Amino acid sequence: MPSPTLIRPPPADTSKSAMENVLELITLRDIGPDIFTNARELWHPPGARGVYGGAVIAQCLAAAQHTVPPPSPANDNAVFLIHSMHCYFVLAGDSTIPILYHVERVREGRSFVTRTVQARQRGKCIFTTTLSFMREGSGGEITVDHGWDMPEGVREGLEQILQEEDDAKDKESASNGVEAEGPFVSKRLGIINNSSPYPHHRKPQAWIQCRGAISPSGGQHAHLSALAYMSDSWFIGTVSRAHHLMRENHTLYNRTFPQHQDSPSSKRQTESEARKSSKNTFETPKRSIGMMVSLDHTIYFHRPREVKADEWMCTEMETPWSGEGRGLVMQRIWNKEGRLLATCVQEGLVRLQQEDPLPKSKL
Repeated sequence: MPSPTLIRPPPADTSKSAMENVLELITLRDIGPDIFTNARELWHPPGARGVYGGAVIAQCLAAAQHTVPPPSPANDNAVFLIHSMHCYFVLAGDSTIPILYHVERVREGRSFVTRTVQARQRGKCIFTTTLSFMREGSGGEITVDHGWDMPEGVREGLEQILQEEDDAKDKESASNGVEAEGPFVSKRLGIINNSSPYPHHRKPQAWIQCRGAISPSGGQHAHLSALAYMSDSWFIGTVSRAHHLMRENHTLYNRTFPQHQDSPSSKRQTESEARKSSKNTFETPKRSIGMMVSLDHTIYFHRPREVKADEWMCTEMETPWSGEGRGLVMQRIWNKEGRLLATCVQEGLVRLQQEDPLPKSKL
C-alpha cells in the first residue's frame, strides 16, 4: 500500500500553528540539491479529483523560499520576499503518495531572484510554478502608490466575528458559516449584487485567518505560504456561485450562505429568506456543474511584509468572464486595516452536465 509521505511524519509541533504543521517540508539532500517533500499527508477534498490545490501552491512557495539567499554581508543584508508566482495545475495530485518538489535556481539578481518549482509524483510533473522574489527597498524612496479600496460594509461583518470569538462554540460552528476543520477559519459574508442579472457583477466576500498564531520561527515566510494556501479556497467555485449553478447532487452552491444585500447598510437575509426571494433565479435544474477543475493560479503579493495570515483578512472574488467551458476568476485580499495585500487570478474548467457528453478521449 502506498505511503502519503516519503519519511514517517514527525509529531506535530505544538509551538507552531496548524498551518505551519500542514505545510512542513523535509529537505532531501541525499537525493539531490534543492529537493523537498511533504512531511504530512495532504488534504484531498471530498469529491475533488486530487489534493487541495492550495496546499501544493503553498508548499512550492515554501520550497522556493528555502533556496532564496538570507540576509548576509555578502549581499549587503538584502531581504528578498515573494512578489509574484504563476502556477499551472498539470495533473491531479494523489494524496496517498509523496510529492517531490524540485526547485531550480533560475536567476540571482541584485533586485530580483527567480525560481521555478516542479511538484512531481511517480516521475511525472503534476504542478509547476515560476516565482519571483524582490529585494526590499529596491523600488526607491519615492514610488507610485495606489490600491483598490476594501469594500464598504465588510467591517461590520468583522465586528460580528470578533464578538462571536468570545464564544468558542460560535467560532467553530459550521451553521454560522465558519469552517470547523482545517488549518484556517473562513467566515463567508455572502454575495454582493447577488440580485444583479449579470454574473460578473456578483462578488462573494469572506473573512479568513489561520488557526492559532504563526510562530516566530516560521517568520514572514510562513505568513506568505499561509496566504497562498488560503487563496485557493472556493476560488474557481466563484463561477458557479455567480451563475447560481448546482452540483450533480443538485445542491446549490450558495444555498447554505446568507445573501449579502446590494446596499452595505441593508440587513442580511437569513438562509430561508434568501431561498424564498431568489426562488425564480436559483432554481435551474437543467443547468448543473458536471466538471470544475483549476487550470492555473497566479498570486501578486503587493505588500508581502504586511501579510499577517493569523489575523483576519478580507477577500472579495469576482468572475469577469466565462465561456468555451472555462471560467476566469479574480480575488483581492485586504488586511483588517483595509490595505490591499494581494491580488489573485485563476482560470479553470467549468463544464456543465451535457445531454450527450463527450467521449473520455475528447476531454
